[in-house]
Amino acid sequence: MREIARAAVEAALNAGASYADARVVRRDHEAVQVKNGGVEGVTRGDELGIGVRVIADGAWGFAATADLGAGGVAEAAREAVRIARASARAGGEPITLSDAPPVAAEWSSTCKRDPFAVPLEDKISLLMELDGLMRATKAVRVAEGQLNSFRTEKFFASSEGSDIHQTTTECGGLLQATAVGGGEVQTRSYPSALEGYHGQAGWEVVEYLDLDAGARRIGREAAELLDAPECPSGELDVILDGSQLALQVHESCGHPIELDRVFGTELSLAGGSFLQPDTLGFQYGSAHVNIVADATVPGGLGTFLYDDEGVHAQRTPIVQEGVFIGYLTSRETAPKLGGHSQGAMRADGWARPPLIRMTNINLEPGDWTLDELIADTRRGILLDNTKSWSIDDLRLNFQFSTEVGWLIEDGALTRMVRNPSYQGITPHFWNGCDAVTNRKEWRMWGVLNCGKGDPMQVMHVGHGASRARFRAVKVGIK
Repeated sequence: MREIARAAVEAALNAGASYADARVVRRDHEAVQVKNGGVEGVTRGDELGIGVRVIADGAWGFAATADLGAGGVAEAAREAVRIARASARAGGEPITLSDAPPVAAEWSSTCKRDPFAVPLEDKISLLMELDGLMRATKAVRVAEGQLNSFRTEKFFASSEGSDIHQTTTECGGLLQATAVGGGEVQTRSYPSALEGYHGQAGWEVVEYLDLDAGARRIGREAAELLDAPECPSGELDVILDGSQLALQVHESCGHPIELDRVFGTELSLAGGSFLQPDTLGFQYGSAHVNIVADATVPGGLGTFLYDDEGVHAQRTPIVQEGVFIGYLTSRETAPKLGGHSQGAMRADGWARPPLIRMTNINLEPGDWTLDELIADTRRGILLDNTKSWSIDDLRLNFQFSTEVGWLIEDGALTRMVRNPSYQGITPHFWNGCDAVTNRKEWRMWGVLNCGKGDPMQVMHVGHGASRARFRAVKVGIK
């Protein structure tokens, strides 16, 4: 694979490229799904190919192929050069890249037990057991469970002399219980909603999740939601649980700090950003808000040693004591702000060029415990697990609904409410953050479906979060 990547670079240079890099990517994925006591599906697939990216005549070109024979690789390299030269005819400033010292590196993420080596029968048996625990609650009409395993191996070579081999293993799953009754349908998820919980590790992720207890709880809570009162409307103090807080960070901080969005060179799907270069130093949030982009934290889905441009992983402050100070950058965009890439370029497999993507965008922990936060709240609501979300194309105005809420009255949790929602304007919302819980309650959450680009690329990203309180938030639908 190394020789194939080097051959692609050499072919691109011979065709007239001034810069070239190549990525040979092998990716494996397995998904096991159970629904209502039966196997819903078992899929297992792999893919292998090469993507070649070049600069020729001052413009980018990219081509990819699954034909790893000498002829196929050389033709992909030549095609990338032809595309670059055609792009150059459209005009524009020549591409300038920040420095990236050449490196030779080998790296693998931690994997104590290979999830692909766990027998399929064991995975199905586990999901069947969990299915039964969810459906032990009479009102639960639909119980679903899924386990996922991913492995990605990359070989990167560049005309500057880099030679990098990286392998990541990811694993996790999702349980969902849907209860029906009294004209209501309510769903609870565990360990989190959307795709569930995944980490960059092996089968030990699944063993860590305490799925038995989670299955019992969400079955019971889905049924309880059927009879719970509607979420009240008005202004309340809001405490976001970890999984919901992670998505809040993703949507209202992670996307608007992608510098290609800021410059308008990548606007498809999710739009631009209100965080323009003249907002550096802007009061994004309160002094309790500290956000970092950290591709070095163990276990995150956005963790690596080198990005897809060969830039070393870094920990970069984004918001420091509420002040916005940094972006996610690439070798092309960073020089426009007078800096060097902080290593945020990643591609969805071999067939797509790298884009600026989130790594692990983390809200740093504070000093509180959840119990202290609740006791300190006179009139509020604790919200958990995303149900739906919407945010405008500048990442300013947003609305989220969650699976469940618990009212807080005079410092105590009182009753469950159904169909909770909240809305806000990003800087106003984050400036209302007056407390974040501590490191013991902090964990890495994974997102499997972060979309960007056209054609769309789907990326795995991470978010570290504990819990946080936001004052005077608009809650409910009225």
